[in-house]
Amino acid sequence: MAQHLWITGDHAHQRLAAARALPAVPLAEPVDAHRRRFGPYTAANALFTALVPEMLATTPELVRRHDIEVLSVAPDLRSLVPASRETLTSLAVPAERTRFYSRVRTLRLSHGLAELLREHARALGGPRRILVLDRLDEADPTDAEFVSVLLRRVDPDLLTVVVGSGIGPLDDDLAADLGRYAERREAPPVPFPGSPPADPARAYVDSDCCADDPALLAAYADLDPAARCRLHAERAEQLLATGLQSPKLGAVPYHLERAGDPAETGARALLEALNYCVDMGFYHATLDLGRRGRAVVDRAAREGAWWAFTTKMTTSLSALGRPEEAEGLYDEARSLSVNPIIHRQAAYATAMIYTRHRDPDHRDHLRARAWINQAIAIASLQPEGTDRSFSTVFQQNGLALIEMHLGNLPGALDLVAAGLDRLDKELGADEHRLHRSVLLHNRAQVLAALGRLEEALVDFTAVIADDPNHPEYHFDRANLLHRLGRDDEALAGYAEAIRLSPPFPEAHYNRADVLTGLGDLDAALADLCYVLELEPTNVDALVNRASLYAVLDDAAALRADLDAGLALDGANPHLLCLRGQLQAEEGRAAEAAQSYRQALAVDQAATAAWSGLAALAFDAGDPLAAVGHLDRALAVGDDAALRYNRATAYRALGRHDDALVDLTRAAELDPADEEIRREQAECARALSVVAGR
Repeated sequence: MAQHLWITGDHAHQRLAAARALPAVPLAEPVDAHRRRFGPYTAANALFTALVPEMLATTPELVRRHDIEVLSVAPDLRSLVPASRETLTSLAVPAERTRFYSRVRTLRLSHGLAELLREHARALGGPRRILVLDRLDEADPTDAEFVSVLLRRVDPDLLTVVVGSGIGPLDDDLAADLGRYAERREAPPVPFPGSPPADPARAYVDSDCCADDPALLAAYADLDPAARCRLHAERAEQLLATGLQSPKLGAVPYHLERAGDPAETGARALLEALNYCVDMGFYHATLDLGRRGRAVVDRAAREGAWWAFTTKMTTSLSALGRPEEAEGLYDEARSLSVNPIIHRQAAYATAMIYTRHRDPDHRDHLRARAWINQAIAIASLQPEGTDRSFSTVFQQNGLALIEMHLGNLPGALDLVAAGLDRLDKELGADEHRLHRSVLLHNRAQVLAALGRLEEALVDFTAVIADDPNHPEYHFDRANLLHRLGRDDEALAGYAEAIRLSPPFPEAHYNRADVLTGLGDLDAALADLCYVLELEPTNVDALVNRASLYAVLDDAAALRADLDAGLALDGANPHLLCLRGQLQAEEGRAAEAAQSYRQALAVDQAATAAWSGLAALAFDAGDPLAAVGHLDRALAVGDDAALRYNRATAYRALGRHDDALVDLTRAAELDPADEEIRREQAECARALSVVAGR
């Protein structure tokens, strides 16, 4: 089986020489992934900047389908690729940005980019192509994630990904995927190409200090500090003169940190890059920029800038699942500052750490409420005006979330509704539109949790009217429509959420559930297969797909999903029940019984296990034991099929009156089932015969 390639070697030129010797057609020129050039997605940026013009000429519909992904990683393509699906989140001015992307956004972007690249390679046709991506040991985590997705999802016979890395450490997940999907080769040593440049120190700086030629590094190191600063300043000026956004995320702040005025021009460049990266959900890069910014600014002299670097770091740490580190930075800020704005923001964010970001076992909603009340108290001391109104409502929305987590749904609803009313009364129609949409969405969610589904639907519909391109709103509304039994509309909602987003596995998963209920098993199976292409370790999707394979009598596919699912979660009761069902069908009754009992050891409410044991007992000639097992299943919840099966066991025992009771109840539960009605009539006739005797 063909594999991707992983070429290692001390220097880039020897790895690239080994890659160029490969007998395949290059898809593009080799790409340097060093994050110092463009920051996050340096490799993806360079790759799609090179490929998109060709794609627009040959398959423009592919680019349009993936415009979110393309513009997220290559912002300088906006002149070629129109942004067709902007949201209130993406359009919000910095002062009104109150919602940040989930940490899974970059993974969704990477999946979309992989699909775009794969379809482009297919459209080109012809011989196998290679894509060379070098310096992955110096890449931002976004590029490491992107390359991991490529290695797993792109067929090497179509497009062989050639990954180059030097002596630095690789991202752990990327290293694992290289070991799984790529053949490792060591690049043979070769001399550095060409003659040395006339000014090797300048050449090193002009490479954005990415060159790994020892002669260039030595020349740079030998410069006096003033000359070194001048070279960095000149390079920064050259990059800024291009008007491009991408260098501002990597090379420009790097050079300005070293250009003689790091506390001013360096800090401004770092802050601009930091704000962009946090808004885009590039959280690892935000952490790096925040650390560097805190290192160059004097907190006492420029507390506002110091806090901006700090609070963006804490936002990123929370998003990345590292809330304890975020709380440590908030504690530091509280200990160093008497600024009420810093204390208010730190109190709110700490409340969110305790109610949302900590692991479920370590959340403390009462402590969260104490912190949010402090934030509300500080906000109430602000001068009267728009800022005070918005700040108070913002904190109270956080309190509403905490009250919801504490089970006080009516209290949460009152807080959100009051916040909406206050903003409508005290703010202009175009002020804080993003946060108003957040409040409206939150009210819809609380109404749905209260069971007030029609009112929730009104709010979900209204928030979509305000922010029609936000995919999660369509997703949540589709979920509600499914609860209301309006499945055709739910399917349309899931389709819209999928259209508006980079690959969105949750929408496909939920759509598969609706399709299964409607009996469209092939379409449901296609959705679940796609979910598992995106998330191979999604146990719930494996359970559902295995269940479909069981219905479709595809034993080989069922067995494969059972093996995969139980390898991930060996105590999953659903998978154990499905394994028992398969073993029973294959005549392995003892093994089936063991699987069912393993499921019940985990979950005594596993009705499929009780039902399976009942079937085994009945087939073994013990209808009384079957009745006992079905009694346990029905104690969990009434069900027509279970009633029908128990009636069958009762009839085998000659207990026709008990059988008739079960069949009558089964007919009430499922009046459309003709077989139940036939058995009910036959059982009634049998009782009549017995009575006649």
